Amino acid sequence: MTLTLVPEVVHHAANAAGRDFVIGDLHGCVDALRYLLHKVGFDATCDRLFSVGDLVDRGDQCEQALKLLDKPWFYAVLGNHEDTLCAVAEGRLARHRWYGIGGGWAQALPDDALAVHAKRLRELPLVRTVGEGAARFNVLHAEFFGDDAELDAGQFDATVRERMLWGRELALNAGAPPRHALSLTYCGHTPMRELRQIGSQVFVDTGAFIPEGRLSMIEAMTSRHWSISVQDARALGAANMALP
Repeated sequence: MTLTLVPEVVHHAANAAGRDFVIGDLHGCVDALRYLLHKVGFDATCDRLFSVGDLVDRGDQCEQALKLLDKPWFYAVLGNHEDTLCAVAEGRLARHRWYGIGGGWAQALPDDALAVHAKRLRELPLVRTVGEGAARFNVLHAEFFGDDAELDAGQFDATVRERMLWGRELALNAGAPPRHALSLTYCGHTPMRELRQIGSQVFVDTGAFIPEGRLSMIEAMTSRHWSISVQDARALGAANMALP
């Protein structure tokens, strides 16, 4: 059997027809996403939504979140929670270890169904880059200490890959922003009270799954952003708002 290698970096042309948005860690909070897309008047014929990963775990709509991968306007990168799901499906991690970090939604999910999800998630890149030059932006899950050229090369060793999926050094102020020519880069992974830019990296996870948290979405390359909690979204009728 011939294995198809999935590229770790996928490049997208600039969106000349519509708008690009970036959503923070979804964690199964699809009703909040429904509300935000409705709020901004998302047009699926020309707008695009990029995800920093962590579609699953902790929230109560994880299977709905995975179905977003079939939407032609939705572009996700691999998050550490997707990587963990794959590790379980591939027999490299015990299920109970995953349940301890939010995978409990899958306790009744049979192995063959989990394998189907893992196969789809293994198609996700670590990085998406969009546009060129001054209009370029990048999307990845946690953090990156390098420049655009290093991102584009996609030759990530185990240490760099670990940082891209699990790193919190920048977000927790444990290190200075790297002094490299890195385009504006949208990241998630570490919940923030508000969207925060550190160096070239913009952290857009505001803890959608936390009772006092919110799901946040930003229009790429602008300061326009929107946030809402799952509870408030549902109170405003989000469950009845159709996804594009």
